[in-house]
Amino acid sequence: MMKGLKKWRLFSLLAVMTVFLSACGEDYITTLKPTGAVGKEQFNLLLFSIAIMALVTIVVSVLYLYAFMKARRSKLGEDYMPKQVEGSHTLEVIWTVIPIVLLLILAVPTLISTYKLADVRAMDEVDEEGNKTALTVNVTAKLYWWEFEYPEQGIVTAQELVVPTGEKVYFNLKAADVKHSFWIPAVGGKMDTNVENVNKFYLQFDEESEGLEQGVFYGKCAELCGPSHALMDFKVKVLDRDGFDNWVAAMQATEGQTASADSADVGEQTFANSCLMCHAVSGVGTTGAMGPNLTTFGDRNRVAGVLEHTKENLEQWIDDPETIKPGNLMTGKYGELSDEEISAVADYIMGLSIEE
Repeated sequence: MMKGLKKWRLFSLLAVMTVFLSACGEDYITTLKPTGAVGKEQFNLLLFSIAIMALVTIVVSVLYLYAFMKARRSKLGEDYMPKQVEGSHTLEVIWTVIPIVLLLILAVPTLISTYKLADVRAMDEVDEEGNKTALTVNVTAKLYWWEFEYPEQGIVTAQELVVPTGEKVYFNLKAADVKHSFWIPAVGGKMDTNVENVNKFYLQFDEESEGLEQGVFYGKCAELCGPSHALMDFKVKVLDRDGFDNWVAAMQATEGQTASADSADVGEQTFANSCLMCHAVSGVGTTGAMGPNLTTFGDRNRVAGVLEHTKENLEQWIDDPETIKPGNLMTGKYGELSDEEISAVADYIMGLSIEE
């Protein structure tokens, strides 16, 4: 008897903890504290759906308890037979109509939000000079990293999306290899990236990321895509409009920047000979590179999207990326480097920065 009570107490405690801890989470990644207009609308729709489901659960539970208490044998006797209601047209209509009404109540706001959030016509609007008025980012998902192109600004970056606050940012989403899914949990819902077509949607970022613990929002791949799916992260840096414009200008100023094989710096020389064929070090250029653009590597939050941003972790990644992200396409693509060369390359890459 006591063992049974202990089990029920433990079960009850776990249930209560689940309810309360489900609301816990860091601001940079939780879906329960949305920081953008899209995320807030989706969250409100979620709460509305939960409220309706809770109402149904409460009503059914009350009716069950009422019937249970009213028809007790101790009260009505062993031979009592309740009124038989099978075939009642009234009851059949009631329990058919009520679910339909509840579904309609759910369907109307859901459909309104769906069509509203799918409206990307503003992406193609232009001003009097023919320039697009909305910020558009072309996102390409690759095994296991992300490329971000700003076509109107003529710049490309990777692994760290930079956007302004207080305006809609439109995304063209595609995949270069297999299906992935683009998701920034704290800002809005996910959208698949496919190889055969481009998906479009928008998000709005209402808060700067500087005040967050990590200084960035976290983005994830939300579609199982291979052995390192869980490690296919990216970061989102949200700036005010002036800060974003300054970042764009700094990126554009790197046009023509490259690494020289004739450099006296061992790191730059090694990078030019072993890495430059896959990794660009200029923010102005074409998309479709084999590896992530490294122009802003020194300003990033993480190494390879998941490791702390330190030289030691970068050396580990260069030396053996397979141990960190199994199945990545970098493994075996360059010759074996000595410890000295790895250290020098790490110094060079950590020094790639556009921030003052």
